[in-house]
Order: sequence, then structure tokens, then C-alpha cells
Amino acid sequence: MTEAESEKLTHVDAAGQARMVDVGGKIETERVARARGSIRMRPETLMAIRANQLEKGDVLAVARVAGILAAKRTAELIPLCHPIPLTDIRIDFHPDESLPGILSEAIARATWRTGVEMEALTAVSVALLTIYDMAKAIDPGMELADISLVEKSGGKLGNWSRG
Repeated sequence: MTEAESEKLTHVDAAGQARMVDVGGKIETERVARARGSIRMRPETLMAIRANQLEKGDVLAVARVAGILAAKRTAELIPLCHPIPLTDIRIDFHPDESLPGILSEAIARATWRTGVEMEALTAVSVALLTIYDMAKAIDPGMELADISLVEKSGGKLGNWSRG
């Protein structure tokens, strides 16, 4: 791998080895990232979740807390992520009869030297996995889908949006 190629891939050194990016020289700026995803399920499962009729309890409340906790622990889950002092993480759920299923969105914020995209993506992923865990007894065929970064702002590269 050439030096020019390794500069494009910030988590790879000139020898092609994985490395953690040194953010010590970067300035702190406000960073915001929004991610989304969905979980598809049987209509009966969606009805049970909305009516809070599952034996394990309030599925969306537990999934929200799980997503928040996951965002806070992203650096422990993704090897080359920096621990980031999040200032906010919000997770919303939108039941959607047309899927049928639940759409989830997470917004992560920090004033720091590196972005919060991984925290937002981790929050959405774990929130959706928690919904699966809590409802799998009645619907093991649920499917997680469309997990993606929607937009991000802050930092050297500025703003980006899926459009």
C-alpha cells in the first residue's frame, strides 16, 4: 500500500496495518450524527408491541435505554473507535404499519475531536436488536434492515447528508 493510499484510509498505516487515528491535534467542534434503521415483523407482533402486551415488558422503553447505553459504550464494541464524551443521544421509534414494523432513529452529539457517526449507528443497531430480543418468542422471523447514516455535521470534512 502506498503512502497516498494509506492517507485515504485513516485507520490503516503505510504498511497496511490497522491503527487508531491520532486525534490529539484536531480541534474540538460540535459533532452531530443521525442514523436510522428498521425492524420488520408480523402485523400481530407490531400490535403486541404497541399495546405493551409482551411478557418481557415495555419493548420500546427497554430498547431506547439499550440504544443509549450502547452509544455510550461504542468504543468498547468497535475496536478502533475513540471513547467520546457524548453530550446527547436521542432515540426515537416510529411504528409503521406499511412495513409492518418499527423505524428507529438515533441522534448523537458531542463537542469533540472526532465524529459521532459510529455512536449513532451503534445506538440504532442495538435498539433494534433489543426489540428483536424482546419479541423473538412470538416472532423469530423479524428482520433488521436499512441501518445507515443519514447525516453528519462538524469536523474537518464538514456536513454530509444522504440526500
